[in-house]
Amino acid sequence: MAVCFQFQSPLKPITFPSSATKKVPIFRCKASFSTATTTEVEPVFTSVKSFAPATVANLGPGFDFLGAAVDGLGDYVSLSIDSSVSPGHVSISEISGSSKLSPNPLFNCAGIAAIATMKMLNIRSYGLSLKLEKGLPLGSGLGSSAASAAAAAVAVNELFGAKLGVDQLVLAGLESEAKVSGYHADNIAPAVMGGFVLIKSYDPLELKPLVFPQSQELFFILVSPEFEAPTKKMRAALPTEIGMPHHVWNCSQAGALVASVLEGDVVALGKALSSDKIVEPKRAPLIPGMEAVKKAAIKAGAFGCTISGAGPTAVAVIDNEEKGKEIGQKMVEAFLEEGHLRSVAMVKRLDRVGARLIDSVPI
Repeated sequence: MAVCFQFQSPLKPITFPSSATKKVPIFRCKASFSTATTTEVEPVFTSVKSFAPATVANLGPGFDFLGAAVDGLGDYVSLSIDSSVSPGHVSISEISGSSKLSPNPLFNCAGIAAIATMKMLNIRSYGLSLKLEKGLPLGSGLGSSAASAAAAAVAVNELFGAKLGVDQLVLAGLESEAKVSGYHADNIAPAVMGGFVLIKSYDPLELKPLVFPQSQELFFILVSPEFEAPTKKMRAALPTEIGMPHHVWNCSQAGALVASVLEGDVVALGKALSSDKIVEPKRAPLIPGMEAVKKAAIKAGAFGCTISGAGPTAVAVIDNEEKGKEIGQKMVEAFLEEGHLRSVAMVKRLDRVGARLIDSVPI
């Protein structure tokens, strides 16, 4: 369970510049098996409450290396010092919003991330009680496990004085993701950091925020059908080999997507989002009606549409909220008519903040 870290550069809190022309930091970290602090830190709060947002991973051609955070959707974690819990341990006292999750912290996304964060901080003298409020459905393609992990990691960190940087918090969440859905950071990185994030490398982990200009409007149209698509099952459907033409195409489109984010070009972003020739063609047939939903979205005026993460949620992009609602309705109709699935549409902005503390009780 223990995950520890050595860092190649001093840790600094992330800041989001207002323009893509300003220099944006790259976070580098390398996993090891020693704690991040040599001495145990003391708590600064008796209890905290944190929030972490939903995320859209892959963004079409960016499989496992691109993701974005979504405003207004996510999970909450309440964490408190509890003398009835064994020192150095976490107890999950309550889970709301889902009846399928284990209260055993060793088999729960929030619990695993909380334990990993405690190990980084060398917490041995305090036991913690955790409450998880699920705002995201399981297997939705909206980063449900990552939201729980990110909220838990941030809660532990804030309870003990926010000693860890975002790169360490991502690694704590990544330990949780690895046990649940695979070692991929395209959900947990934006859940922790907010905005768009590029995973430049996994060994060592290198994270680069991609700043979408504040002056530009961007809306995600998220349509979630009543259908569960477990990440492990959807990853099993992927090809083990790909041809050179598709490799070149996807690389070029991923580059175009990154450029469109930095330039704030929502039209180009949508075009690149829709261009995946490797992953989406294998997964879409496993989600009833998905291909028809994509066609309906683009016909209704969306700039682009693809599968959010492993699915089954479909994500489209537009630059106008009201137009987004119209597109969402057409996508809902397509899921019902072609896939015989009921679905719910939401239009959400980009979350630029990521996981954060929302309440605290000082000692």
